[in-house]
Amino acid sequence: MKRFFVLCLALVLCVSCSTDDDNTRYSFEVLPVESVDIPDEFELGQTYPITISYFRPSTCHGFKEFYYLKENNERTVAPINYVLENDSCENLEDELVEATLNFIVTSDGSYIFKFWQGEDENGEDQYLTIVVPVVE
Repeated sequence: MKRFFVLCLALVLCVSCSTDDDNTRYSFEVLPVESVDIPDEFELGQTYPITISYFRPSTCHGFKEFYYLKENNERTVAPINYVLENDSCENLEDELVEATLNFIVTSDGSYIFKFWQGEDENGEDQYLTIVVPVVE
């Protein structure tokens, strides 16, 4: 879990990256998961789409990739967005967006997915935890 914080901090610190000649500036932000569409069970060797929904805070937020931590049969997942730094961003309310993770089942047993849902009032990470068994 400490690695999750370190990655989040590293992403936030990447605030002023120049991507091209017009000096477009952006940063990265890990956003909390609102809901997940995941199969009830997996079959070994198959690939399954896992659709993750989260709220897009502004018009300057766009999906980049997933934070994905693999520890034995446990997976910690959260969407990472790039955030363009300009004055024309508009705040959005209730704009739920989806991103899909294609998950390849490589071992038997069960997978434990922990989808990051932000922090509580004490600064503790909160997760939506889903256990998915692998069947034959």
